[in-house]
Amino acid sequence: MAAFPPEGDAESDRVCRSRPRQYAPLGRLWGYARPHWPLILLGATLTFLGGATGLVQPLMAKYVIDSLEVGDPLTGPVLVLAIVVIGGAVVSAGGSFLLERTGQTVVLDVRRWLVGRLVRLKVTEVEQIKPGDLVSRLTADTTLLRAVVTNAIANAATSAILLVGAVLIMIYLDTWLFLVTTGLFLLVVLLMGIVLPRIGRATEASQAALGRMGSMLERIFGAYQTVKASSAEAAEVSRLETAALRSWRAGVAVAGWQALSGTAVRLAVNIAFLTIMGVGGARVASGALQISDLIAFLLLLFYVMEPVNTLVQSATELQTGLAAIRRIDEVRGLETEKTTGLSTPPSIATTEAASVALEDVSFRYAPDLPFVHEGVSFAAHGPGLTALVGPSGAGKSTVFALLERFHEPTSGTVRVDGVDVNDWPLAALRGTIGYVEQDAPVLDGTLRENLLMASPDATEAQLREVMRRGRLMTLVERLPEGLDSVIGHRGSTLSGGERQRVAIARALLRRPRILLMDEATSQLDAVNEAELRQAMLEAAEQATVIVVAHRLSTVTNADRIVVLESGFVQATGTHRELVEAEGLYRDLVASQMLTAP
Repeated sequence: MAAFPPEGDAESDRVCRSRPRQYAPLGRLWGYARPHWPLILLGATLTFLGGATGLVQPLMAKYVIDSLEVGDPLTGPVLVLAIVVIGGAVVSAGGSFLLERTGQTVVLDVRRWLVGRLVRLKVTEVEQIKPGDLVSRLTADTTLLRAVVTNAIANAATSAILLVGAVLIMIYLDTWLFLVTTGLFLLVVLLMGIVLPRIGRATEASQAALGRMGSMLERIFGAYQTVKASSAEAAEVSRLETAALRSWRAGVAVAGWQALSGTAVRLAVNIAFLTIMGVGGARVASGALQISDLIAFLLLLFYVMEPVNTLVQSATELQTGLAAIRRIDEVRGLETEKTTGLSTPPSIATTEAASVALEDVSFRYAPDLPFVHEGVSFAAHGPGLTALVGPSGAGKSTVFALLERFHEPTSGTVRVDGVDVNDWPLAALRGTIGYVEQDAPVLDGTLRENLLMASPDATEAQLREVMRRGRLMTLVERLPEGLDSVIGHRGSTLSGGERQRVAIARALLRRPRILLMDEATSQLDAVNEAELRQAMLEAAEQATVIVVAHRLSTVTNADRIVVLESGFVQATGTHRELVEAEGLYRDLVASQMLTAP
């Protein structure tokens, strides 16, 4: 079992945080919202108009009270007040809907961008970052953006304007009462200056903890049978509970600071109300203030509570949103694959077998790791079968990774059809190659979807032909819905050999000019191995087939064998030539490290 990461940042956080940030979070937030500014402006305007009716209500109440004092009829003022209240509610509802809808659209745009970038990351980047943490950035972090767009941007601006309007009316009604109110709210502003940064830090910690928990769960399901076979459920549950506890603590911290900010606003309003009642009552008694003005002022005070609350809520949501934006923005620093080439490679449209050549290639996975290849050179000219053999760790599978441009050589050149693979457009290069991986991964979905993954336009006849060549007909007949049967997460309903046959058929369906097979028959019994070997030999009649092999039966049929040892090419030749010569290959055969099926 891999050790659980120590308390603090996960490795994926460390990798992401090491990337330079191109923009400040506020600038990035505006970048997300800018394409939708007309709708945001319209929603904010409607929300403002709805809120502005609230400013009219205290003045209308004053007018009603003044009418009572002089005995004027109340029908007109009451009717106007009712129209203002109902109209304001309808307009506010429309504005809120527009803002919420725009917020959802912003989230959709960010998720589309994230999905496009995450799927196109370099293999080297994905190997350093926990997938669960990237999923958290796509799901949980993007969800936080909706509230930021609706509240932090639009509602905050609207509430600020309404607050200014309320302040002007307060000054108009009574300057002394306004000064008393202002003193109390300044204390709230000072408190928020202390609270808001802590909300941002706690939110970022909470989201990071959530990402770590997702990474751990993905780790468990990635080796689910191993966990159970090792009786490690209790240990894994304990680790998950520890991660959940971290997320809970950070979430509680966010809730605590948010509760403090909300309580401070309510407390300030209540204290202001009591103070104004005392000061205002004294001014009414002295004749310096009319009773209707005092009532209007008190109504305004409670009206002010809503825009102030909205500003406080927007400020806290802005902090949570900026924390999410920082985590999302870290993905921008991750390198994606270069999809275009530097030149137009030859023979893109041809179906003839392609040539492969490694010229003095050296490679290591990281600067602090030993070299996997040191000056490797060999060529494979098709059609034909080339076998790569050697002890474990000799760098056989790494050859395939370099051909597919999953990694780039530290030095030297990898060529296809005489052109450096880095000069090929990536889609054209990979469209030339069919790749059968060692663990033969199968994706969740139907058998048909898995086979058509690399060749979505294949005909039914082509599909049937590769199923025949891949010896899948018996499997299709066994499944309840044939090709359209769901085969489960990572092909959980299939055996290891069946998954390998699916992977082989999927690669053959591309009609590749180069077919790479990494231990493709390792999980097959003797009968199926012989059948698949025959399919491989048939493919070698039209394509350049390169196999990593440990079975002698595969090697003996190869047109050429490349023997790798400790990062070097130890020998090349046919089976007969290498057995007759002194060297590693003959030792492998003699010691049965190359085995017969």
